[in-house]
This record gives sequence, structure tokens and C-alpha cells, in this order.
Amino acid sequence: MTTADRKVEQVADRLQRLANRVSGEGGLKAKLAEPLADDANLIRRMKPSLIRARLKGEAPTNQKPGATVIAPSGPQLSSRPKPKKGGGPGPWLVVGVALATGIVVAKLIDWRGHAHPRD
Repeated sequence: MTTADRKVEQVADRLQRLANRVSGEGGLKAKLAEPLADDANLIRRMKPSLIRARLKGEAPTNQKPGATVIAPSGPQLSSRPKPKKGGGPGPWLVVGVALATGIVVAKLIDWRGHAHPRD
């Protein structure tokens, strides 16, 4: 757990303690206890390590609201394979061959057009 994760966890713990303390009191404060507890869960889900894991696709992104999340201890997926290099001809080579073929075909059609004039 990084220092940023610890600080986020400390803030969430303080908010949870406040929600627990306020829920015992009556009136308007008791009504605010539930949203404070939800905010504590939200803050726990905003840990930098969890955000980084979600960006890499290593953490679940479809959890139910209110579910407590604990940061994964390690990668959940295996590492992704590296793309192969040199898998085919270069794009400029393909464009050059296509251009040369087009010119040859156009010259051939033009040359054959002179063989049979429509006069």
C-alpha cells in the first residue's frame, strides 16, 4: 500500500467514524449518517492503486454500490503479450507497388485503345 493509499484510507476511516458517531444521535444528524458512510466507501474506491489497476484492466469495474473494496494485492490478469514487429511489408512499399501497377494497367489500356480505332 502506497502512502497515497494510506492517506486516502485514513480520510475514509475518519469519515466512517464520524458517520458512526453521528448515527447514534437523533434528528438531522442521524439522517446525514448514511450519506457520510456512502461517501467513506466512495473515497475508499478512489485509492490511486485501485484507479491505476482499473486503467490497466486489472481490477473490476462493475461492482455494486455500497460494496466495500479492498485493493488487490497483485495483478489480476497475466501480462499482455507484446505485439510482433515486422509482420508484413511496409505501408509505403504497398502504396508504391499499387501505384506502379496502376500506371502499368493504364498504359496497357491506352496502348490497346490505339490498336482498334473507332473511325
